[in-house]
Amino acid sequence: MEKFDLVVIGAGPSGYAAAMRSLDFKKKTLLIEKNKVGGAGVTNGALSSKTWWELSRETASFRKNLKRFNLKVPSINYKEIQDEVASAIEERMGMLEEHLHMMKDSRYTDLLSFRKGNARLISAHEIEIDTGAYEKEIVWAEHIILATGSRPRYLPELPIDEKIVMTSEGIENMEDFPESMVIVGAGVIGCEYATIFSGFGKTKVHLIDKGARILPFEDEDIVRVIERNMENNGVLIHRNSRLINMEIKHGRVEYTLEYDDGTKGTFNVAKALVAVGRTPNYEELWDDAVNISISKRGIEDNDTQTNITNIYAVGDITADISLVNVGELEGRYAVEKIFGDPKRKLIYENISTIMFLNPEVASVGVNETQARERGLDYKVATLDYSCIPRAIAKRNTQGFIKMLVTNDEQMKILGLKIIGNHASSAIQAVALLISMDKGIEELAECVHPHPSITEGIQECVRMLLGKSLFKPDALKGKISCRTSTGGVYQDIHF
Repeated sequence: MEKFDLVVIGAGPSGYAAAMRSLDFKKKTLLIEKNKVGGAGVTNGALSSKTWWELSRETASFRKNLKRFNLKVPSINYKEIQDEVASAIEERMGMLEEHLHMMKDSRYTDLLSFRKGNARLISAHEIEIDTGAYEKEIVWAEHIILATGSRPRYLPELPIDEKIVMTSEGIENMEDFPESMVIVGAGVIGCEYATIFSGFGKTKVHLIDKGARILPFEDEDIVRVIERNMENNGVLIHRNSRLINMEIKHGRVEYTLEYDDGTKGTFNVAKALVAVGRTPNYEELWDDAVNISISKRGIEDNDTQTNITNIYAVGDITADISLVNVGELEGRYAVEKIFGDPKRKLIYENISTIMFLNPEVASVGVNETQARERGLDYKVATLDYSCIPRAIAKRNTQGFIKMLVTNDEQMKILGLKIIGNHASSAIQAVALLISMDKGIEELAECVHPHPSITEGIQECVRMLLGKSLFKPDALKGKISCRTSTGGVYQDIHF
C-alpha cells in the first residue's frame, strides 16, 4: 500500500491550491480527481459564467455604440459565443493539466502524484480509489483534505432535464439563444444570468423573486440601480411571487405564480433556469465508520479541520463561503495548519467579492444592511461616479462608492461597496486595511493615479475626515456623509 503525507480529494480550485501548497513543505502528496481538473470553478461555474458575462457586456456596449455610426444591429452568432466560452474553459483547464504533467519532470517528481478516479474514505487514513473497469487501489495518508466542491441545487418538484428546464450545468448545451427564459431564484447566480441573457438582447428574461426586491441581502441603493438596468433591458421581475407549478408542455415551459396579494398568473417561455444555490458533494465520500460531522449546508469544520483530527475540508464542501477565492485560501491555509504554523487565523472579513451584474458590484467587509442588523454605530460616505474624472472620461457615470467606518475617533474600516465600471479593480487596498485592522488615514494622503476610479475611494476617506474637495451641502444627491447611532441617521456637515 502506497503511503502519502497528504491526500487531497478533488482537483478544483481549493484542492489544486492545497496540493501545490503541500509541495512547498516538501511533502509527498497525492491529488485525486474523478472528473476534470479545475472543477466547477472552471467547467460550469465562475470562469464559464464570467466569460458569458464579458461577452454579453461587450455585445451590449457594441449595440449601444452603433447609434453613433447610424448602423443597424448585426445578428449575433450563438455558436461563436458558445465556442468562445468553451475556448476560455479549455485554455484554463489545459494550463492546469499541463502544469500537472510538467511537474513529473521537475524537482517535485518524487513528491506529487495524480490519480484519476472516484475516491472514498474507508478509514481515517485509508482511501480507496476506483479508477474504473473494476480496478481499485487503496492508499494510506497521514492527512486528508476533502475538496470535492458542489453542484447546482435541484428542486425535486421541478422537471429539471438540463435541456428545457436547466441548472447552470445545462446552459452550456443550448444550441441557440432562447427567445424567452424564466429564472427561478433572484440571488447572485440568478441575477448574473438575467444580466447575461438580457445583455445579448436576444432573450426576454423573466426573474422570479419571492420578496419585494432582488438580492435581499444587499443594500437598497445598490439594488435600485441593478433592478432599473435589468428592467431597461427588458427583464420582467416577478416580485412578491411564489412558484406553485412548472411543467414542460410541447417543448416549452409553462409556469404558474401566486403573488402575495393572492392573485395568480400563468406564463409560457422557451426555457427555464433554476438558480437556487448549490449543494456540497459529500455523498458516498466516506464509510459510516469514519463519521465526519455534517450539517445541511455542508461539512462542519473548525478552521478547516473536521471532527476527525487528521481530516480537513475546504471549499464548497464546507458550510463556509462558496467562492473560488475563498476555496483557494482555505486549501492553502489547511496545508499550512497541517505542516506549518500559520501566522494568523483564517478570517473572512477582508475577502473581496464581485457580482457580475450591470454594472458590476464589488465589496469587502460589511454593507449597511449588515451593519444595521448587527446594531453597529458607523459613519458612511457615499460618492457618485459623476464626481470621478475617470468615470466621466469613460462616458459612463452610473454608479457610486460607499465606505463604512466605525463611528469613533479611530474610524476603522467596516466595509466598502462599489457599483460601477472598474469596481473590482478599485477595492483591494481597502481589503488589506481591513485585514490589518487599520483606520482610514493611510488612504487619505495616498497619491492615486489620475484619472482612476480609486480617486473616488480617496475622496470618501477625505469626506469622513472632514476635508473633502467636495462639500455635501453643495452637491446634494451626488455625495453624502452621515452617521448612524442606535439606528438614527444624522448628516455630517463640513
